[in-house]
Amino acid sequence: MKLSTKGRYAVMAMVDIAQYSDGRPVPLAEIAERQEISLSYLEQLFAKLRRGGIVDSVRGPGGGYMLAREASDTRISDIVTAVDEPMRATRCTPGQPFGCRANRSRCQTHELWEELGNQIYLYLSSVSIDDVVAQRVLGTSGLIQSQGGGPVQAAR
Repeated sequence: MKLSTKGRYAVMAMVDIAQYSDGRPVPLAEIAERQEISLSYLEQLFAKLRRGGIVDSVRGPGGGYMLAREASDTRISDIVTAVDEPMRATRCTPGQPFGCRANRSRCQTHELWEELGNQIYLYLSSVSIDDVVAQRVLGTSGLIQSQGGGPVQAAR
């Protein structure tokens, strides 16, 4: 499963706001510059984030966007969902009683991929913007397994 740029960029922009707002609205142009994301693309994403209740907008000089809730209360899954990013690994349409194969059956691995999508959603629901800002999501992702089975620090 691959998270598209919609979900990734929305999360990057929200973390940027949490880091740089200092209680004031953050202009999209500043986020675009710091995160190297197209301003027009951010405008599209922020329209969805605003409709989803994730951000509040302030118009006029000194305007921009602010988190609608505390960073500790805003889950990464909320952001990804607000920009219409599906969190599923199956090719079947969710909630339908039939599968996506030509005979309308489900493939043998359907439950495997469906559970992977569920686990991704559960993980993203367990992480807040504040966790990302405070770097509390660091784990073993920077480690690789040695031939002996133990973790080894990956080269950066």
